Amino acid sequence: MNRITPVDQMNRPIRDLRISVTDRCNFRCSYCMPKEIFGDDFAFMPKSELLTFEEIERLTELFVSIGVKKIRLTGGEPLLRKELPDLISRLGAIEGVEDVALTTNGTMLGSHIQGLHNAGLRRLNISLDALDPELFGKLNGRGIDSALILKQIDRAQQAGFEIKVNMVVQKDVNDSEILPMAAYFKSKGITLRFIEFMDVGNDNGWSFKKVVTKKEMIERLSAVYKLEPIESDYFGEVASRYRYEGTNTEVGFITSVSESFCSSCTRARLSSNGIFYTCLFASSGFDLRALLRGGATDEEILAAIIGVWERRTDRYSDERTEQTAKNRKKIDMSYIGG
Repeated sequence: MNRITPVDQMNRPIRDLRISVTDRCNFRCSYCMPKEIFGDDFAFMPKSELLTFEEIERLTELFVSIGVKKIRLTGGEPLLRKELPDLISRLGAIEGVEDVALTTNGTMLGSHIQGLHNAGLRRLNISLDALDPELFGKLNGRGIDSALILKQIDRAQQAGFEIKVNMVVQKDVNDSEILPMAAYFKSKGITLRFIEFMDVGNDNGWSFKKVVTKKEMIERLSAVYKLEPIESDYFGEVASRYRYEGTNTEVGFITSVSESFCSSCTRARLSSNGIFYTCLFASSGFDLRALLRGGATDEEILAAIIGVWERRTDRYSDERTEQTAKNRKKIDMSYIGG
């Protein structure tokens, strides 16, 4: 049964649910899971702590009943979760779900493309921070060649997936790749989204000095291409979108640092062990798994979800300073999902 969509203290409705299905990843990117912290002996969650597919499905049905329309599966690396197509089929079948998408680093796509497509998945966000093989190998912390990811992107495109490529840009690290990445994905007709380096978690060495802003990136691109701004498709759309003149190919910018979008944020996050977070930069969350496994009814769980959302006041990117970024304890992105 659909209910009235709750709004938070800033009158923001709940529309999007990002579900982390695992805290594990086969990359060790410095801005997410630096290998100095997440070493080979790092203790990830045991399977018993992860939400089961049945539990994820039940919670998703409750979120959808109060207004959620879009689902995104994240991690860690979500393709490390066994039988993921089964979960995608379940979520896509829920009445009211308009879109299910997946964010992945792309390394494992080859063996999953057909299964994901058969399950009804049509949208992929693939993370790639450089074309240069040596630089990309350094950035992912595993020496994995960018050619592997590019091959998987080609295969997914040929299989009919709508693809967006996400690039986290860091000054004096990979900003030299902005134009090469733009040229490559423009030639493929694939949307590239540049993401300003954010202070997610506490271990990525973030500072304002490492941020390449949207303004700077547009200046670099505009020296080569003419960009046309595109109107947002819906309230809460994260990316600022542009089109290369004379084409249908887009480029986007996610500007959590230079142009906050807190005022229109409609995203809820569910960690792989069932903690409900209302912000990517959250310090704490609400344990829905405890209610699930404690025998709570749907109405009791729904009341808890609504209560958390209606008390929500998050606007971290509006309030960010160098000092708050350094001193505020935040949940790691590998745990909460990007």
